[in-house]
This record gives sequence, structure tokens and C-alpha cells, in this order.
Amino acid sequence: MENIGGLILLVGGVAVAIVALIVFVVILSFINTWIQARMTGAPVSFLTLLSMKLRRVPINLVVQSRITAVKAGLPLTTDQLEAHYLAGGDVNQVVRALIAAEKASLNLDFNRAAAIDLATHQSGKSVFEAVMTSVNPKVIDCPNPSSGKQTIDAVAKDGIQLSVKARVTVRTHLERFVGGATEETIIARVGEGIVTAIGSADTYKDVLENPDTISKRVLEKGLDAGTAFEILSIDIADVDVGDNVGARLQAEQAEANKQIAQAAAETRRALAVAQEQEMKAKTQEMRAKVVEAEAQIPLAIADAFRNGRLGVMDYYRMQNIQADSRMRQAIAGEDAGKSGQEG
Repeated sequence: MENIGGLILLVGGVAVAIVALIVFVVILSFINTWIQARMTGAPVSFLTLLSMKLRRVPINLVVQSRITAVKAGLPLTTDQLEAHYLAGGDVNQVVRALIAAEKASLNLDFNRAAAIDLATHQSGKSVFEAVMTSVNPKVIDCPNPSSGKQTIDAVAKDGIQLSVKARVTVRTHLERFVGGATEETIIARVGEGIVTAIGSADTYKDVLENPDTISKRVLEKGLDAGTAFEILSIDIADVDVGDNVGARLQAEQAEANKQIAQAAAETRRALAVAQEQEMKAKTQEMRAKVVEAEAQIPLAIADAFRNGRLGVMDYYRMQNIQADSRMRQAIAGEDAGKSGQEG
């Protein structure tokens, strides 16, 4: 019995030693981080450090980010930072953005900053950039040179084309950043406003004399509504005179009208030619009928001879009359020809 009791005590002692060793190793691995957090006024318990270790959360990242936030006067907790990391966010960027917003007196809390960070994930942008854009406004070229267009082309009421380059100064609207339209929407709306402003001008000279009228009319439209930005100013960087689009369109319209008129005239000519051919065909038909009728005359004369209705003397008198008529026609034809030559 004594041997069994001694064995139990030995096993228990070994187990306690192993547990103590594990605790010592854990404490030893966390001791530097724990001391650093406590010495900087952002203490973290061993249990919290152990739980982060079990959840595979980078302890140094979370603790260092919390220390930075506390030193800047932001009472962030490890739970907030850990939850944002597990959601796939960038803890470091969020802390930097909150500190920058705090120094610039911007209204930005942790939840909104975390939402912006998650919204910009894998977009090439960050929440810190959004805050810095709100502090230091950025300039957007309109149109965007990367789109392949260098100018915005519009036509005034007098038909003259103007090519415009604009620069839009914007800053981030943090409250609308999540779900708000991007820079492309700003560029599209400004371009539309410029085209409308130039199109409403009576003459291109008005635009050249007062290019700021374009900016005023565009700003009055509230183009930044529903976007992630606030438009501060729209500056017309360059205005160039282009083609006389109105004159060119009128010339093209006149050419089109001419072609239509020519087509109509050709249609009428073709119709007249067709009618002429039809009349010629009818004339030939009538001549054929005349020839056919003339062919009946000898037959009728022969029938009259046979039936005794026409005598030989009657026939000779008819022949004399016909010969006399042909002679008169010939004489009349010669006289007409002579009078025509004398004339």
C-alpha cells in the first residue's frame, strides 16, 4: 500500500511539474508583451493573450496597435482589434486612420473606420488614405487621361465646338464612403455638367470670356450627391476652340437634301421616259391599225367592182383625184422647204 501511495504521489508530482512547466513556458512567451503593455498604460491579461494565441491572432500586432491607440488617446480594446482582424481587416490601417482623424478633429469612430477598411479591401485603397483625402483634398482630372480622352467636347448654340479640360478638387465624405459612388461617377457627372453648360451658352465667345460660368453652373447641380466625396471646387484648366460643327452639319444636311432632290428628279425622268416609251408603243399600235385599215381599201374596191357599185370611170376619176392630191402635197412641200431656207 505504501508503494502504491508513493507511486500516486510521484505521478501527481510529475503532472504538477508538467503543468507548471507549461504555465511557465506560456508566461515566458507572453512576459515581454505583457510587461510592455502594462508599462505603456495599455495592460492586457495573460488570459487574453492566451485566448488570442489559441485563435491564431497575431498577438504583437494587436497589442502594439492597442498601445499606439491608447497613447494617442483612443480607448480601443483588444476585443475590437481582434474581431476586426478575424473579419479580414487591416488593424494597423484602422488605428492609423483613427489617430489621423482624431488629430484633424474628424468625426470617425472605430466601427465606421472598420467598415471603410473592409469596404476598401483589395481595392488598392485604404481607410487611412480616405482619412488623409478628407484632411488634404485631392485633385481629379476631368476627363481622366487613362480613359484615352484628353478633353471634354461640347457645342455651343452657335455651332462652335469647344474642348475643355477641368480639374475637380474633392475630399472624402467619411459618412458616405461606404456605399457611396466612386471617382468615376464624379468625373462622369462633371463631364455631363460641362457639356450642358456649354450647350446652353448662346455663343462660344461667352464661354471664352467667362469660363468660370461653367464651374458655377456645374457646382449648382450638386453633383456630389450620393458619392463618397464632397466637391470643393471645379476649375477650368483649358478651353480650346474646335470645329464649326453647326456649319458642317448644315453642309451635310444640304448635301443630303441635294441627293434627295436628285433622286426625286431621276425618278421623274425615269417615269417620263417610261411614259414616252409607252406612247411610242401606242403610236406603233395605231399605225398598225391604220395600215390594216388601208389594206382593206383595195379589197373594198374589188368588191364594189364585182357587185357593180363602182364603175371603171369612177375608178379613173378617183385615181386622178389621188394623183392631183399627191401633186399638190409635193408642191406644197417644196414651197415650205424654200420658205424655210429663205427664212
